Amino acid sequence: MSDFIMTNGQRNLRDEGRAFAREKVSRQLLLDMDAEKVHYPRQYIQDLAAQNLLGLRFPVEYGGRGLSWTDEVLVLEEIGVLGASLACLYSLPSIVGEAIYRFGSAGHKEQYLRQIIAGKLTVAEALTEPRGGSDFFGATATMKRQGDHYILNGQKRFIVGAEGADLFLVYARSNPDAGSHRAISALLVERGEGVEVQHVYGLLGTRGGGTGRVYFRDVKVPVENLVGQEHEAYDVFNQMMIPERMTSAAGALGLARVALEISSRYAERRKAFGQRIREFEGVNFKIAESLTRLDAARALVHETARIIDQTGNSGYVRRMVSEAKKFATDTAWAVVNDAMQVMGGIGYTNVYPIERLLRDARLMTIWTGTNEIMNLVIQHEYFRQLLSHPPADRDVEMDALNSETEGEKIYE
Repeated sequence: MSDFIMTNGQRNLRDEGRAFAREKVSRQLLLDMDAEKVHYPRQYIQDLAAQNLLGLRFPVEYGGRGLSWTDEVLVLEEIGVLGASLACLYSLPSIVGEAIYRFGSAGHKEQYLRQIIAGKLTVAEALTEPRGGSDFFGATATMKRQGDHYILNGQKRFIVGAEGADLFLVYARSNPDAGSHRAISALLVERGEGVEVQHVYGLLGTRGGGTGRVYFRDVKVPVENLVGQEHEAYDVFNQMMIPERMTSAAGALGLARVALEISSRYAERRKAFGQRIREFEGVNFKIAESLTRLDAARALVHETARIIDQTGNSGYVRRMVSEAKKFATDTAWAVVNDAMQVMGGIGYTNVYPIERLLRDARLMTIWTGTNEIMNLVIQHEYFRQLLSHPPADRDVEMDALNSETEGEKIYE
């Protein structure tokens, strides 16, 4: 969002996020995370909480600020300059908190949401399984009720934050005989007996965020830790797609922005053939294209945030959230690639952070639903809306000379 259309409160909030990224996160932490010397930066979460930057959208009574998506994406972009790992860890209280706030009980909000926002309880969402990630309804983890507990068994993988999480939001098959949409339930599972986390991944990028595999072996989970209705996690999942994809989209903006700024400053200083390289069209056109993509992505993200704030959840919101995630993460990947091309060989080294940002950006087009899945959602919701109503505007199809010629419009 441009400074010109922000309120004073939004500018101040944006500046809080910017100051945190600039002053509270050390260069050494980023280096140690990328070198996998740090597997989970718990102090980072606590520092965010100390600045009252976690759970911005949740009510003040639970420690949040009662703000909107329009506000939260401003801070998400600023945290995004730190790279994908820290942006994702920042987002997890917003993501898991959404399930607790929208579908949890009053007890869940008091026991868990308040502690999450205060930085006293760290969280992860356990969705992806070894057999696949985008196929949510193919989950094979199981939960069976025994008295006042569920017995949870199964495994999840690629779980960001798993290494340090105190609490997991877990999706598991609770009704194996039902159709896919009424077979899954969601549980809040505390780390304890029967919960094992393995740090097993050598990731290309997005390192240091505690990504791991989680095993659940005969874990006893109190019935009251059910989130939403039994067998009705489809509703939870549908709502969760909003924070998952919006946080990915907004974080990608910050990552792309700093890559563009670094390469543009380099193009101003670097000389070749007797002139600054930004004076060559092969360079400055890439910068112009990157800037245009980034501005367009930012506009889409902020427009989508306003739509969510005004309408809540709907097919149209799901379409717009998917568009925002797809376009912003595709943009980040394109912008960082062009930044490396502008800088040439030096951009491929660790003299500059472009190579790290490139490795981070690649995952953004895969997680929270691949961008191919985004395309499926986008076209599905568009066709559903388009075909459910007659044209609301002029029937332009008839504005052709031979539009009414008999026998020409054949569809089968």
